Order: sequence, then C-alpha cells, then structure tokens
Amino acid sequence: MSHDLTALVVLAASIGLFHTLMGPDHYVPFVAMSKARGWSPAQTALLTLVCGIGHVASSVVLGLLGVALGLAVEGLKGVESARGDLAAWMLMAFGLAYFVWGLRRAWTDRPHEHVHVHGPGPVHAHEHTHMGEHAHVHEHEGRANITPWILFTIFVLGPCEPLIPLLMYPAAKNSLFGLILVTVVFGVVTISTMVGVVLVLLMGFNLIPLARLQRYTHALAGAAIGLCGAAIVFLGL
Repeated sequence: MSHDLTALVVLAASIGLFHTLMGPDHYVPFVAMSKARGWSPAQTALLTLVCGIGHVASSVVLGLLGVALGLAVEGLKGVESARGDLAAWMLMAFGLAYFVWGLRRAWTDRPHEHVHVHGPGPVHAHEHTHMGEHAHVHEHEGRANITPWILFTIFVLGPCEPLIPLLMYPAAKNSLFGLILVTVVFGVVTISTMVGVVLVLLMGFNLIPLARLQRYTHALAGAAIGLCGAAIVFLGL
C-alpha cells in the first residue's frame, strides 16, 4: 500500500471518528428513544447499527455513482447538502411531533386520587395513573413500531458529507482497492463510533435517578431529537 493511500486511510478513519463525535444527531436520537421506549441495550445497538449502515451506504452509493459518471465533487456536494437539509428538517419535525405527543401523554398520565368508601368503615384514597403497565403493552403494538422506521428513513437521507471527497482521490488514481479500502474504513469507524457512544451514554443514564421524570421521558426525548435537528438546520452542526 502506497504512502498516499496509507495517509488517506488514516484520514478516513480520523474523519469518520470525529465527524460522528461532533454530530450529536448520530447518537442522541437513539439514546433518547431508548430511554423513552424502554428498549434494551441490545435493541438500541441493533437499531443504531442498521441506521448507521443506511446512513453510510446512501452516501457510498451516491459517491460511487458520481465516480462512475465522472461528476464533479462540487455537484455531488450540492446533492449531499440538499439531502442533509431535508434530513435535518425531518429530524426536527419528528422531534417536535414526538415532544407534543409526549406532553399530551404526560398530562394524561398525571397522578390523581380515587376515594373508596367501604360501607360504615373507614374511607381511604389511593393515587394512581391511567397509563400504567397495561398501557405499556399496547404502546409497543402500534405506534412504537413506527419509530425505528422513521429514524432509519431520516438516517438514510442524512449524508456523510466527508465521504465523497475521500472517494474521489483513489478514484482519480484508478485504484479500485483504494476506493474499497477507504470506503470500508470510513464506514466501519463511523458506525462503530455511533454504536459505542450510544451504549456508553445508555450506561451513564442508567446511573442517574430519573424516576421523577418518568412521566416526561417521551416529551424529553422529543425535545432532545428536535434540538438535534434544529442544531443542524440553524447552527450547521
């Protein structure tokens, strides 16, 4: 392997790592939805893996198409930018909608008392909610099943902007091996970083007592996802 290709592989790994770490949209949505939906770490890691593969693969396909057609980097970057804007707006809209739904659910789930009178005996009251364990089962039968597909669609639309310029150099050198190697290294580092950060954050959240916020986990998840989308749209993260 030439020195130029070695340097390009190291660059691909570095960009894949820091591009993922600097983009909270690569991991915050999974952590937020995992805590709100009660997904296991294995379920969350699997969804993150699948979304990460879709995220990288869509840019790989576009980049290889551009290489095959001899398109200029700037033209492909324009397409990636448009895809990124669409994905960011979708992420923000999804977060906002989920936030509103979460607030409505929290309001419905607010604790209240029921007073019981047993004949001439004592009167007692107990506090409960209507969205307890029996409602949790139904939650996973309908609406919850849509969430992973929404996240997957958003991540497929979301581009890996640094990947296409990385692909162009080995393509220009007519090095198929270099093209494959750079793509694989970037993809593996990006996806493994996504999964690793998600699992680390989940372990950290498990150490924080969140019982008092249980009613608001869906609203908080929606807010976190919406803010990620807003940060991309308005701050360019």
